Amino acid sequence: MRRPAPVLVTAAALLLGGCSLLPGGEPDPEPVGTASAVASEAASDPALAAFYGQDLEWADCGGGFECTRLTVPVDYADPYGATASLAVVRLRTGATGQDRLGSLVLNPGGPGASGVEYARAAENVLTEDVRAHFDVVGFDPRGVGGSDPLQCLDDDEVDEFLAADPTPDEPAEVQRLLELTAQLGRGCAASGELAAHVDTRTAAKDLDVLRAALGDEKLTYLGKSYGTYLGALYAEQFPQRVGRFVLDGAIDPSLSRGEVNAGQAAGFEVALRSYVQDCLDGDDCPLSGGVDAALGRVRALLARLDEQPLPTSSGRELTQGLAYYALAYPLYAPSLWPRLTQALTEAFDGDGTAMLALADAYASRRDGGGYANNSTTVIHAVNCLDRADEETVPEVRASVPEFEAASPTFGAFLAWGGLSCSEWPIPAVGEPVPVDAAGAAPILVVGTTRDPATPYAWAQGLAAQLDSGRLLTLDGDGHTAYRTGSACVDEAVDAYLLAGRLPEEGARC
Repeated sequence: MRRPAPVLVTAAALLLGGCSLLPGGEPDPEPVGTASAVASEAASDPALAAFYGQDLEWADCGGGFECTRLTVPVDYADPYGATASLAVVRLRTGATGQDRLGSLVLNPGGPGASGVEYARAAENVLTEDVRAHFDVVGFDPRGVGGSDPLQCLDDDEVDEFLAADPTPDEPAEVQRLLELTAQLGRGCAASGELAAHVDTRTAAKDLDVLRAALGDEKLTYLGKSYGTYLGALYAEQFPQRVGRFVLDGAIDPSLSRGEVNAGQAAGFEVALRSYVQDCLDGDDCPLSGGVDAALGRVRALLARLDEQPLPTSSGRELTQGLAYYALAYPLYAPSLWPRLTQALTEAFDGDGTAMLALADAYASRRDGGGYANNSTTVIHAVNCLDRADEETVPEVRASVPEFEAASPTFGAFLAWGGLSCSEWPIPAVGEPVPVDAAGAAPILVVGTTRDPATPYAWAQGLAAQLDSGRLLTLDGDGHTAYRTGSACVDEAVDAYLLAGRLPEEGARC
């Protein structure tokens, strides 16, 4: 979620098989999310009526998709001021009448991942049954991708930022970490007025404008990872507009920055142990001994990289900072574990090329140089606005032993992430608070027991906070659950999206 933790990735179908689901509950008495002409009546402020009532002009943009632009105010407190333009894409369903259930809006996570690109992968993201009944809609949140993006650093500066030492051992290294964070903050602030308004609560207001412009009385929504936080803040602000909500790979809105970093450190450690055990059980594993001994060798590699980066075929070096990203990336999906095994094998032999490729894939860095999007920088602009709980250097340094006790591999890496907003030039506008969304329709929260990036405890926390929350558990590995290989989870989510039928309390896959 936050530096130096990696950007949360979009999920894809891994086709790993499934299990059976406990019997479901009763369906909703009537469909939700059915499209109708709602126009500006949904606007709480008459000054916002023009935004809520805008007519979207759709144009073919290839692959069966239509594209448009949604106009929103930069600052909802000043609706007559500057505006921002959001990129929106739609895949229309062929269903009509009662078979058409309206629009299903997606957000894949980040903050900073592209909802447009995620929707374009609808064939993997959603089952055929869901696509048959909903228009699939994706959008790039304000500041992201194709939606008037923040331009915070140039490509060379991003390279330097990601390769920097994330576990400083001496004052000069701490100072360099602070300088790079300050440089990023100045760059984002220089993007203009929008940089102060890319917080998640404001993005949730955009989501309601999109709902109205699509013609839906209620919002039907699938949010993954950070997308669960966006969905939770939407439900808190617009509970009467909540249709069928699936929040998969949940973030607990009540957690402080330090608690989030600590939770991710523990989550990645659990996921790494799971990978190491799988590696040891297979063939061609470069690790040996028990899990603890094997993890010791991985940590020794990271320690050596802190002193001496590895060469690669590209001429760039594999630094410790980049190696952490390379190690974390495959933990999001077991299908990537063989790539990590090969990369570690080569790294132990003195070649960092394969690990660098994993780090680059994580950061959306192109083979020839440059970045495909601004996800690695805008994530900080959003996070630093969302939580007003910056940590100081002494506080972070004091927290390192506790982090390392919970996560010997990732602890220091994520403890020092507490400085990610310490030099941010724009004041935060949010704070960690529980979300209950009182009055909202039932909300399905999905959690995976060994999720590295959004630990299972966070899904439990969000489901408990929401007045209408219902938790579905996947006992498994990887980040998020729906359409990642469990037929059990897919059947449960589909039953809810298509018929409003929730899984029973305590349902597990």
